[in-house]
Amino acid sequence: MEFDLAKTLEVLERTPGVLKELLSGISNTWVMNNEGGDTWSPYDVIGHLIHGELTDWMGRIGIILGKEDDKKFKTFDRLAQFRESEGKSLQQLLEEFESLRKKNLETLRNLNLTADDLNKTGIHPAFGEVTLKQLLSTWTVHDLSHIAQVTRVMAKQYKEATGPWIQYLRVLQ
Repeated sequence: MEFDLAKTLEVLERTPGVLKELLSGISNTWVMNNEGGDTWSPYDVIGHLIHGELTDWMGRIGIILGKEDDKKFKTFDRLAQFRESEGKSLQQLLEEFESLRKKNLETLRNLNLTADDLNKTGIHPAFGEVTLKQLLSTWTVHDLSHIAQVTRVMAKQYKEATGPWIQYLRVLQ
């Protein structure tokens, strides 16, 4: 599928609701456990998504569309959620994510992006030159990736409990 802003917005606007519906009011064992080691729990993922709303996506869009000559993106702290979410409940994080995403999408819509805007570029610290279209596509796939991660982590909490059916449950393998 080729990039389409309307299709991008369809996913971006739904992500907070999907995660809120999935995670609100369920036991901490579902949301606070991870896959072991340095992996993330669903709680951690929501914190990460919040940090992206605050410091990544819209900031980079602003750099790409801005009049400044310097188009270099700041490095994104992929682990900031561990300090920024401290002391917050999952429900607080879900509400914060929903609010920030709503505000960011309103701002994005108000930019009235043109085809020329979508081809404008910024400089990613690792990848070099990237287009706004690529950034917006990545934001969409980033959301979908983290929804898949949340459901995978949750599924793995019952890995042993599934017994012989594990062979049919690809998410557990």
